[in-house]
Amino acid sequence: MEAVARARFVRISPKKARLVIDRIRGKHVDEARRILALSPKKAALIIKKVLDSAVANAVNNFEMDEDSLWVMKAYVDEGPRMRRLKPRAFGRADIIQRRMSHITIVVAEKED
Repeated sequence: MEAVARARFVRISPKKARLVIDRIRGKHVDEARRILALSPKKAALIIKKVLDSAVANAVNNFEMDEDSLWVMKAYVDEGPRMRRLKPRAFGRADIIQRRMSHITIVVAEKED
């Protein structure tokens, strides 16, 4: 049985979020929480919230033991982009793209 948590339309670029999420994939939940707590990245706080939500889903909805949970899947997909115009010289304009992410974390009890 797996428990899933998703955070959609998060205002952080997928590339920056993937740097953090690659470090917790396949780890025990306690170890993943420690890694995220010590990470200086902005994405670490967001990913920690999603991880806590996935653990809460596993414990409350599927009655799993929190001490035996592992991060089975963790990935970041690209969401829509907000496009903004930035004025430039000679009356021109550049398009600035503000990227969004969809963060998904799946936790499950590891089979021995």
